[in-house]
Amino acid sequence: MTEQVVGRGQTTDDAALAERPRLLALTVRMLGTTADAEDAVQETYARWFRLTDAERTGIRSPQAWLTRVASNICLDVLGSARHRREQYVGEWLPEPLAADALSRHGYGHEHGNATNTDPLDHVTRDEDVTMALLVVLESLSPAERVAFVLHDVFALPFDEIAEIVGRTPQATRKLASTARKNITERRRREAPVERHTAVVKEFWTACGTGDVTELLRLLDPGAVLRVDGGGKVRAALRPILGADRVARFVLGILSKPGDERASFETVNGRTAIVLRDAADATNPVTGIAMFDVKDDLIADVWFVRTPDKLGTFNHP
Repeated sequence: MTEQVVGRGQTTDDAALAERPRLLALTVRMLGTTADAEDAVQETYARWFRLTDAERTGIRSPQAWLTRVASNICLDVLGSARHRREQYVGEWLPEPLAADALSRHGYGHEHGNATNTDPLDHVTRDEDVTMALLVVLESLSPAERVAFVLHDVFALPFDEIAEIVGRTPQATRKLASTARKNITERRRREAPVERHTAVVKEFWTACGTGDVTELLRLLDPGAVLRVDGGGKVRAALRPILGADRVARFVLGILSKPGDERASFETVNGRTAIVLRDAADATNPVTGIAMFDVKDDLIADVWFVRTPDKLGTFNHP
């Protein structure tokens, strides 16, 4: 990691506060929701300002200190998250990230460094915020997830990561390697952005015709659909398994009367179908369908409907 050292004319607190976009980018990848990420960053700064003036002034690299503290907080959150998610009503999915909201909040990075130059451009092109990757990250152990994000995304050296996760550099390298292998294997057939968009649009056109046969042509035989309603809206509590069941479930939803209108939008760097309430003058987002396209077929559908995870779309 290229450390940010306090420069001439810059106070230590100035240098620390300038790291907020980078810390948000780090924590949202580790924790999967902007609410948890914001909480982690807030706690990180609370610990920073609990230091004495002399202690803060004595920190040569605020970036390194803040990264270490934020990562430790994320480890603690991830350790308790599994228990919380066991009590979650239905399927738990990472939060969809709206491109414009990411730009407003400054979620972005460039080779591990915060940047004020078009953060949206960096985020929407990053492979490390796709829903497919965030879902895979959920399957990793907390230490594997932190090691992977810090090294492969933010380019921290293993000796620094080892201090954070409480392992030797060799063991930390193994953690990241195991995570990388898992991620690479699960994503190796993932479609390029352009092909992903084309298949999603074909799928939505087929939904409009109500033709099950056409939908089946676009679905992998082992396709899985997961709906995250968080117990706050009606949603399937278990995964829908198999192309035929997925197709009929989707058509069943579309056949119900309602005032929702759909559009294609970039969500987590990929084309998604965003549903809005056309009866409300503010057109709030009511649901987002995201897809994993492999070998020109839709292998996974992730449908987020819980209002708690639509904040980056509906927040003023």
